[in-house]
Amino acid sequence: MTRHGQAGPSHPRVLPGELGFLAAHGVPPRLLRAVMAQAALANVSPDQVLLANGHVEPDVFYRALARDLRLPFLIDPRLSGATVATEAVGLGLAPLAGGGFVVAPRGRQIDVLRRLRPSGAGLALTTPDRFAKATLRAKGAVLAYRAANDLPDRAPSHSSRDGSSSWQIGALAGLSFGASFSVVGETGLGLGILAGLSGSLFFSAVCLRLATLLLASRVEPDGRAFVDEGRLPVYTVIVALYRERTILPQLVAALAALRYPAAKLDIKLVLEADDPDTLAALEAMRLPGFVSILVAPPGAPRTKPRALNLALPFAWGDLVVLYDAEDVPDPNQLRLAASLFARSPPEVACLQARLSIDNTGDSALTRLFTIEYASLFDVINPGLIGIGAPVLLGGTSNHFRMEALRAIGGWDAWNVTEDADLGIRLARLGYRVGDLPSQTLEEAPARLGEWMRQRTRWMKGFMQTCICHSRHPGHALRELGFWRFAGAVLVTAGTVASALGYPIFTALCLYAWNAPTPEGALTLWQLLSLELFVLGLIGMLAPALLGIKRRRLLRLLPWVPLLPLYYGLVSVAAWRALFELVLSPFHWHKTSHGHARTSRTGRLQKHQARADTTMSLKTTGP
Repeated sequence: MTRHGQAGPSHPRVLPGELGFLAAHGVPPRLLRAVMAQAALANVSPDQVLLANGHVEPDVFYRALARDLRLPFLIDPRLSGATVATEAVGLGLAPLAGGGFVVAPRGRQIDVLRRLRPSGAGLALTTPDRFAKATLRAKGAVLAYRAANDLPDRAPSHSSRDGSSSWQIGALAGLSFGASFSVVGETGLGLGILAGLSGSLFFSAVCLRLATLLLASRVEPDGRAFVDEGRLPVYTVIVALYRERTILPQLVAALAALRYPAAKLDIKLVLEADDPDTLAALEAMRLPGFVSILVAPPGAPRTKPRALNLALPFAWGDLVVLYDAEDVPDPNQLRLAASLFARSPPEVACLQARLSIDNTGDSALTRLFTIEYASLFDVINPGLIGIGAPVLLGGTSNHFRMEALRAIGGWDAWNVTEDADLGIRLARLGYRVGDLPSQTLEEAPARLGEWMRQRTRWMKGFMQTCICHSRHPGHALRELGFWRFAGAVLVTAGTVASALGYPIFTALCLYAWNAPTPEGALTLWQLLSLELFVLGLIGMLAPALLGIKRRRLLRLLPWVPLLPLYYGLVSVAAWRALFELVLSPFHWHKTSHGHARTSRTGRLQKHQARADTTMSLKTTGP
């Protein structure tokens, strides 16, 4: 049969090998020719267009293909124990328990099979989703172990699994003893050294924050043309879900709204084995053809990064992004990211999109959270990227080159703030993070208890990141160079020390100003405390003011004076995290979603209103 490209991509006259067999099984040739035209335009195989847009159910397609090839079709393939999990997933081919092989072909593999006609060769067919389920069932323990331990087994110094080294424990014990002795004994030398060290770190961290104010940063895309549809890469989207039944309609509606060719979307929803409610809710929906479900096998640690790692072997995109369950990304975000990657050098391995709180009006906490995110994602992070400093990534809307992500070992399953760790690890291994001026809406916790649990986990992860990447400081210094090393110290250790030291610095400042002074003159202690107090206040408020200006949220201006109280709560979370780091270092505080009462853009309500329609109909495409 003649290839459709020979007849011209816009008006193919004959059916290609990948789809021609379907005409004999009741699929209208007119539909097949339309699919071929779309495939030529997108530069993908026709079966990808057909299945991704829901024109034909996967079971119908692969049953017809099996009949055409005179091969059996397996609904529930049972794989042999000799299956090599990662090779099987990558090839879509694995040995069966009773002999022979099962294959789940895609794209050009289908054309190859139709040319070879391997009937009677002990080969059976199944769908890619059924093949993935069979692989997880047969080799789940192996895949679960690798998702958790590939990185620490390969590069122990880049993972939090093994905790602190002996020298770190000794140094921390010595520092704690010295600080306690200095405070209790009121030794001037000890207090001076303590104040000098902490003050220098705090001063440097504030100066770095202030430096980010000097760089311009766009909140919206610059309007440059997107990559042509035919040159767009396949994009994998990974969403880790756990007890997220209530948020599913909004999530799937937001994913279906992405303006990216359906045939080039590969969306993986990763669930946990002990979450049957979320699985049942998803199975009751008519999901778009480009969405598949993976159920992570039981294993430790029970963290989001372990689930993300488990999805990587099953992903077939050149680019990959992770979203959280409550996210509503800008529909053009994937196209913009693909265009920026195409214009960026290979060492730009990650693009960080701008996270923005949608339920701003829910409570005082959500208003302050909105200000904090505007400061971080519209001022500080773009500024750090601009000056070449390492960046602590946000927990969602990180876009990666798949090749680079796999090369560095994926996410650290043992770090409960895996995004912070990954930002430092990318920098250590010679990669850079770029800024993606595209918005993703998120839901912030509106109640103090929920907020405190989430922030405690974040701070614990920051501490794990500090411990992990300071085990061999000489290695880190050589990898990063002096200035990037200093930046890494400030964004990690500086963040932790500032949060832990916030009440201590405040108390020392009050003590210094209430201490008796000769003839009313200001002492060096008072001048130093005044300088740090003023700088700290500027470092806290200036990025916030610029952030809400850039994000056009000036109505939140009256809430900015409450930031010192808000960061007092952050300090409480940091001290809670320190105790948790000792008692339960890998415990994951689950953040509950789907409770937002307000939406400052109205986008959440729009998606929720469309949810029933979106779920009841498959995406049909143009």
